[in-house]
This record gives sequence, structure tokens and C-alpha cells, in this order.
Amino acid sequence: MNYSIVDDTLDGLKSYRAGSGQKLNWSSPFVLPEWMQVWTKSFGNEAEIRIRTVKAGDKVIGIAPLMVKDGTALLVGDTDVCDYLDFIVTPGREKEFFEVILDDLKKSGIKRLDLKHVRPDSAVLTGLAPLAQNNGLAVETVKDNVSYEMDLPASFEEYLEALSTKQRHEVRRKLRRLNEEGRIEYRSVGQGEAIGPAMETFYTMFVESRQDKANFMTEKMKLFFNFLVDVTSKAGLLKLGVLELDGKPLAEIMCFDYNDCIYLYNSGYDPNYVSLSAGLLSKVLAIKDSIEKGRKKFDFLKGAETYKSHLGGREVPLYRCMITI
Repeated sequence: MNYSIVDDTLDGLKSYRAGSGQKLNWSSPFVLPEWMQVWTKSFGNEAEIRIRTVKAGDKVIGIAPLMVKDGTALLVGDTDVCDYLDFIVTPGREKEFFEVILDDLKKSGIKRLDLKHVRPDSAVLTGLAPLAQNNGLAVETVKDNVSYEMDLPASFEEYLEALSTKQRHEVRRKLRRLNEEGRIEYRSVGQGEAIGPAMETFYTMFVESRQDKANFMTEKMKLFFNFLVDVTSKAGLLKLGVLELDGKPLAEIMCFDYNDCIYLYNSGYDPNYVSLSAGLLSKVLAIKDSIEKGRKKFDFLKGAETYKSHLGGREVPLYRCMITI
């Protein structure tokens, strides 16, 4: 087979994703060219972005979205705002893609790969790491964090029945108490003029709900969020969930709707309504909304917060894989 490898751009990646003849696995929102574009423009100034595309004939079989620092190659993104990272590979062609990439990295003087927050089902762990080991390279894989996700049933009642007896009772009790306070509405904002006001409310709730979130939302981070919202809204990925009581927002959650999965990216709530469990119930109602819209999976994303397992999430380990070339 005749392989070629070329330097590429994020605009080039967009064309591959749009191309009907390509069968690349864009495994999560965090590896989409739109997301990488937002990240590189917001935080990528300190690294050399090096995107390498491998073709077999005229067909793209994989993309290595890398950045290089001091002889080490990392996946484009960072663990603060990108929950999962990976290579983009055509299923079934991992071995040939990674053989070409490893040879290319060695020739270009890269000494080490440092690949963070990769899932057990990632191309990194199922394709690259075994190949590297078979080739005699030093591979170290360590558990770095956890994520939580769950498959969604056909109805909200089925979802509730799948929870533990205690958690099912708690969710129903809290929903009942919230509904006794007045008219409850959970709505989703994805596009249009409503996004601006909803995001301003989100920022207020985000920084008021927890001190660590207030510390996280620097001016630079807010610019990233604004850019991210603009790009993902235009791409049809953004879903901003708003929980209201008699028309007043109590909590908001930022989600992304991709490949029949809802990714719960971040959230905030009005601390004046902590007694009504507004933050937790916004997530419960997001799950309900996802089921009603026919989504197949709900991903709570990175972090070991207790509520994730209480609401039915199962733990998914995230790894850091380091390979010496």
C-alpha cells in the first residue's frame, strides 16, 4: 500500500469531516476541528501545532492532531477544558496509521509522546500503545482521572427504576418539592438571540455556586467559553439547559449534543435556591429531556463528583499514556 503523510490545517480537517467518502472516527466533541480551533486560538500560543494526516492512496486513514513542546508531542488540547483526547482514525486501519505516525515522529526528532485523558476505548490505548510495545518502545500507562456515563433507556420512568431505591426516592422527593413551589420549566437553548442572555445568567450562576468555579472562570477562560459557545452553536452542538421556576432561572447547564450522546460540560445554579436542590435537579431534567429526544447515552464527563454515580453514571477510567520513541 502506498502511504503519504502531509502537514494539515484545522480547515483541512473540517473538509475531511464534511466529506461523504471519509469514515474517520471523530470520537467526541473534543476532537472535532471546531473544538480544536477554539482551543488553539485561546490557549495554543505556547506550542507548535503539528497536524499530520495519513493517506492510503487518496483516502484519509487517520489524523494526528499534535502539538510539540521541547521534543515531546501531545494531543491538541488540555485537560482543563478538553475531557477526552485522541487521534482520529478510520476504524480497522489503526495499525497501518500508527506505524506511519511513529515512523514520522521518529524522523522529525520527537523523543516522547505524552497523551493525557484517553479513554479505555481510545485509539491511543487500543491501537497505538499495543503497537508501540510490540515494536519494543517503552510504554507507561497510568490512571489519571475518571469520567462517568450511562446508557439511556426508552423512558424516564425506566431510568428512575434503574436507580438504587434510596436515590430513586430522593430524586422523586426533590422533584415533587420543586414542583410544589410553582410552575417548573426545563428548556434547551441552542441557537439564536436567546443564547446571549442565557450565557450571562450562566456566568453569574457559575461563579456564585462554588468558589473553585469562581477561581476557574478568569477573563481568559470566559473568552474561551464565549468563543466555544459561538462556534458550537453554529455547528449545532450546543445545548444550554435552563431550569426555571415561574419564569426565573434557578440553574443552567452547558451540554453538547453529539452522536446520540449528551455531554454535560459545565453547570451553575443560583445559591438562593440550594434548598430546592436546583443544581442537581437541572441535571435530572437534562437526563429526562435527553431520553425524550431519543438520545442513547448521557456523559457526565470528567470528575468524581458523588452526584454522578447517584444519578446512575458508571465510572470510566481515564489514562495518561507516555511512549518513548
